[in-house]
Amino acid sequence: MEGKEISRAVIKRLPRYYRYLGELLEDGVERISSNELSEKMQVTASQIRQDLNNFGGFGQQGYGYNVQFLYTEIATILGLDRVHNMIIIGAGNLGQALANYVQFEKRGFKVIGLFDVNPVLQGVSVRGISIKMVDELPTFLKDNEVHIATLTLPKNKAPEMAEKLVQCGVKAIWNFAHTDLNLSLPEDVIVENVHLSESLMRLSYNLSNYEKEHK
Repeated sequence: MEGKEISRAVIKRLPRYYRYLGELLEDGVERISSNELSEKMQVTASQIRQDLNNFGGFGQQGYGYNVQFLYTEIATILGLDRVHNMIIIGAGNLGQALANYVQFEKRGFKVIGLFDVNPVLQGVSVRGISIKMVDELPTFLKDNEVHIATLTLPKNKAPEMAEKLVQCGVKAIWNFAHTDLNLSLPEDVIVENVHLSESLMRLSYNLSNYEKEHK
């Protein structure tokens, strides 16, 4: 399987498999069939088998999937079997909310630094992390191993900051700014653009259609 290219659709579904399997473990479920898993995932059993076959299959005919084993294997595929040090640049409401979200750490994403340009925020503690000024960032990156940088900045500030991060060796950016950063960064930099407003617009579209159908 080395070198095999996995489709983005499959990669997008993997975190959902992981989440549902975690819920099954909490409920004490030891094994599950692809048909049963398809009911939770709203994906066909055939699609589930195809998705998992990209990584080796993991199932046994007539038995289904061992929930704990599959959960652990998907965690490894997603890179959740190790700790990812993460910083947040932009310590406003969204940045602080992300820093306060304890589930990240449970998944192996450890926030080790929080940065802003507003001097009023300097030294403010968020879950035990003191907010630093952005001009301290290069030294911090030099002294600490940072795997992921999270940007909760205004749209016009994000590209410049992303370039500075890349120059300092950061290879993964989780971007909440309202712009697609991967268009301007080197190909070896991994960017995940998160557009919250687009998610709301999709919700609005589905709500509008529902209301039209039920008039």
